[in-house]
Amino acid sequence: MIRVKLLLSICILVVFSTDIFAQRRTKNSDDKEDVYKSFTSVGLTTNTNSGILGGVVFRKSNAVSGTLFGKNQYRYLAVELVNVRHPKELAQSFNTGARFVFGKQNYLFVLRPEYGREITLFNRHEDEGISISAIVAAGPSIGFEKPYMIQKQLTGGKVINAPVRIDPNSATDPYEGFVGVGSFFSGFGQSKVVPGLHIKTALSFELSAFRDNVTGVEVGFLAEAFTRKIEIMGYADNRSFYPSGFITLYFGSKK
Repeated sequence: MIRVKLLLSICILVVFSTDIFAQRRTKNSDDKEDVYKSFTSVGLTTNTNSGILGGVVFRKSNAVSGTLFGKNQYRYLAVELVNVRHPKELAQSFNTGARFVFGKQNYLFVLRPEYGREITLFNRHEDEGISISAIVAAGPSIGFEKPYMIQKQLTGGKVINAPVRIDPNSATDPYEGFVGVGSFFSGFGQSKVVPGLHIKTALSFELSAFRDNVTGVEVGFLAEAFTRKIEIMGYADNRSFYPSGFITLYFGSKK
């Protein structure tokens, strides 16, 4: 809920800043605008379905011939790798002192190749101001459902990594013998691939202090649907559709 309020506040600030910048641009319409052929950047992203660090992004924009609604346009390509969490996830301490998420059965990692268009709304004027563009992109979502592993102590004293298997109709305790959380890297060999699709819309604000560098923020919304429900939590309703708001901080170069 806090992340949702934060994203809404940032969006309001963005709209307000855009209006001010548009007025300033009108006053400086005779200034020389910076126009580049390509932008390449990497970034860190967070969203309303993730923790503070949601994932990493690679993005590249190349100019295409012609304009759209009188604005310069770019071919937008991006690849994102993000971790998607269930809203019911809550880390807590077990009686051994170990921190874990009760009821969690799987992680969900999503690889998102994207293709779309980036339209320049306002260009920078030499070394002043900011460049603002609108982005619409879509592509496949490749979901990796990785088991959430815990450490269990067997009757003979041996400790093993085991996936959490929750069956509401079973009387067996899935945490019997629990002594800690398993290694993050364990269980990747048992991951299941779940295909899907996504679409996103965003505003990109390029704030570079130097002409050949790219520093900016991308703010927007994303809708994602998979071919089946992702079994993230065992004692909560899971879903196949994941809408979210996101913020990406990116760095790179332009030419």
